[in-house]
Amino acid sequence: MSARLGELTSPAVAALVAGARPVVALLPVGSTEPHGPHLPLATDVIISDAACARAVAALDAAGVTAVVAPAVPYGVTECARGFAGAVSVPAAALTAFLAAVADGLLAQGLRHVCLVNNHLEPAHDAAVRAVAAGREGRVSVACPLTRRWARTLSAEFKSGACHAGRYETSIVLAATPGLVDDAARAGLPEVPVSLSAQLAAGVTTFAAMGLDRAYAGAPAAATAAEGDEQLARLTEMIVATVGEALALPA
Repeated sequence: MSARLGELTSPAVAALVAGARPVVALLPVGSTEPHGPHLPLATDVIISDAACARAVAALDAAGVTAVVAPAVPYGVTECARGFAGAVSVPAAALTAFLAAVADGLLAQGLRHVCLVNNHLEPAHDAAVRAVAAGREGRVSVACPLTRRWARTLSAEFKSGACHAGRYETSIVLAATPGLVDDAARAGLPEVPVSLSAQLAAGVTTFAAMGLDRAYAGAPAAATAAEGDEQLARLTEMIVATVGEALALPA
């Protein structure tokens, strides 16, 4: 049986929730925005979806049936405004939509919904986390902006210079290598601009940060092997988040 909710039939879903094991939905969340001249607009969604897919087996081993829900590919992307392909939605609209989807999944009899977010713009992150407010135990958020998980990731991620750089490019190479323009990335110089530092200083757009090509970090240094390592860390994040929400034994 497929682990992707959108590929299941209605009777298959009914049988899942009628079973003895708890069933949870992993909902990938991302954005549609530029990621340099070498990565697709859907990069954040690709990362979330790949981590969710890998978490299914780990949760199964813990006695939990997980399904990957159809992804939400739009978010708050104001930092990228002015670049081709940036599609932003208001924070309130995103929260309302995600809340309605989560409530709809719970109404089907699923035990829990974990929103897995890898678009790290602060306003977007806040909009996603707002969904879990008042839904404790039923909805959780797994996001590497949480310090507990950020410290497990690569040095580039922790530096903040990681938009379409080595960190994200490595993960896309591991997950969907055919979507990486290797010819374009090979000649890209490192852009050592920390988005987190710039945002903390009140600089709110890629253009103002000096990201003329909508990337920061070192994409030319990316490898699929490093991407696999980072996906393993993101998978651990999801499994721990769900396990704690369901009060599973550590």
